[in-house]
Amino acid sequence: MIGVSSGPVLVAGAGISGLAAAVALRDAGTPVFVSDDRADALAALPDGVRPWTGDGLPDGVATIVTSPGRRPDHPLVAEAAAAGAEIIGEPELAWRIGVARADAGGAPAPAWLVVTGTNGKTTTTEMLAAILRGAGLDSVACGNIGYPVVSAVAAGHRVLAVELSSFQLHWSPSVRPAAGVVLNVAEDHLDWHGGMSGYATAKAAALVGDVAVAGVDDPVAARLLAGSSAPRRVGVTLGEPGPDQLGVAGGMLTDRAFGGGELLPAAGVVPPGPPGIVDALAASALARAHGVAATDIGAALTSFTPGPHRSAPVGEHAGVVYLDDSKATNPHAADAALAAVAARRPGARAVWVVGGLLKGVAPDALGALAAVHRERLAGVVVIGTERTPIVEALGRHAPGLPVREVREGHDGSMVPSHQPSDQLGPMPAAVGAAASMARPGDVVLLAPAAASMDQFRDYAHRGDAFAAAVARLGGRG
Repeated sequence: MIGVSSGPVLVAGAGISGLAAAVALRDAGTPVFVSDDRADALAALPDGVRPWTGDGLPDGVATIVTSPGRRPDHPLVAEAAAAGAEIIGEPELAWRIGVARADAGGAPAPAWLVVTGTNGKTTTTEMLAAILRGAGLDSVACGNIGYPVVSAVAAGHRVLAVELSSFQLHWSPSVRPAAGVVLNVAEDHLDWHGGMSGYATAKAAALVGDVAVAGVDDPVAARLLAGSSAPRRVGVTLGEPGPDQLGVAGGMLTDRAFGGGELLPAAGVVPPGPPGIVDALAASALARAHGVAATDIGAALTSFTPGPHRSAPVGEHAGVVYLDDSKATNPHAADAALAAVAARRPGARAVWVVGGLLKGVAPDALGALAAVHRERLAGVVVIGTERTPIVEALGRHAPGLPVREVREGHDGSMVPSHQPSDQLGPMPAAVGAAASMARPGDVVLLAPAAASMDQFRDYAHRGDAFAAAVARLGGRG
C-alpha cells in the first residue's frame, strides 16, 4: 500500500526527510536500506531499517528515494537510472502513500496546497497554515519547511500546506495539488538544473492541479501560469486585481477571483512591504481555492507572525539597527530585503553583509544589485568562499562603494557544516566591520544572496551566528 515497486527500496540520504521516508516504508512492510556519505549518520538508524555501505545498489532494489539535493548526475542517481530503477523524492513517496491508502479503502488522500517560488515560500506556507488552522481545518505546514510530507500524511492530516523546492518538484512527477502557486522565478540553483529553463520547468510542476496560482507581476511566473493546463488559473498582483485575480484595491487585499471581496488592509500585513503583501495574497488564493471563508483569512493574517531570519531585528547598538535576513539566499531575495529597509526606515543607509555559495548565479548579479541600491548603501561586507568574485563585481558595478572583505581565517577558522551552532565563524569579524562602517540611524542587514553551507550548517545557523555576534557588540560596551 505504498505505490512503489515490490522488493526492497533504497533511501539515499539519512537526513530528516530520508529517515521519515525510511520509517514510512518500514511501517508499510517494505524492506528498506539507507545510504549516506556520512558514516555517523548510519550508526543509529530506526529499528528495522538497514544501512547500506556497499558499492552500487542492493540486490533487488528497483526504487530509490533520493534526498532532494542530489542532482540527476550524482553517481548513485545516475547508476540507478542506468540500471532502470525508479528515482523519486520523499514528497512523491508521500503522495503515493496517500493515494494508495485511499484506493485500498482507507482514509481519503489529503488535499495538497503547494507553495513554490524562488523567494517567499516559507512565509507564504506559514501564512497558509495559519489561515487553515484558523478556519478549524486539520492542517499542517510541511515539506521544505522542515516537517516531512510523508510524516504529515502518516499522521492523517486532511489538508497540507506544502512548501516544495525546485529539487523536490523535480523528483515528484505524480504530485497533482488541489491548488498550487508559483510566487516568482529568479536565478537560483542554476548549477543543479543546468540553467534557467530547467529551473523554471521544475517550478511549473506546482501548476498542474485543479487550480494554478502565480504572481503575475513576475514575468516568468506569469508565463508559467499562462502555459498551465490547470482548469482554473488565478493571478496575484500588487495592483488592482482583475476578475480572475487577487490584488490590492483601495489599500485593501481584495479577492476578485473567488468572490471573497476585501480581506484585510494591506498596511496590516506582516512582514510589511511588497513581498509580504504578495505572500499574503498567494496564501489567501490557495485558501480561497480550498473554500476557506474570507473572514477567516483576514483574521488569521492580521495576527500572523513570520518566522525567524526574515528581516528580523536582532539588536541595536550605538544607534545602529541590525537585521537578520539570512533566509535571503539569492539576489532576488536580497533585493527585496534591501528595498524593505528603505520602506521601513526612510532615509536610513544600509551596510549590506553578503556572500556565501552562489549556486551558479553570476557574481555580477550582486554587483548590479549594489548599483541599484547604491544611494542607500553605506558599505558592503563580503563573507564566504566565493567572496573574491563578489568583491570584483562590486568594484565593476558600484565603484567607490566602501567594501570590506572578511577573509577565511581572518577571525577564526571557517565553520564546517557538522560543527555545533554556537560556532560563529566569520560573523564576529563581519559584524565588527559593518559596525565600523555604520553611523547612528543606519541599518546593518545580513542578506547574503547566497547559500550558507560553505561556512555554516544552514541559513538558520548563519542567522544565529550573526545575532550572537551582534550581542557581543553589547558585551564590548
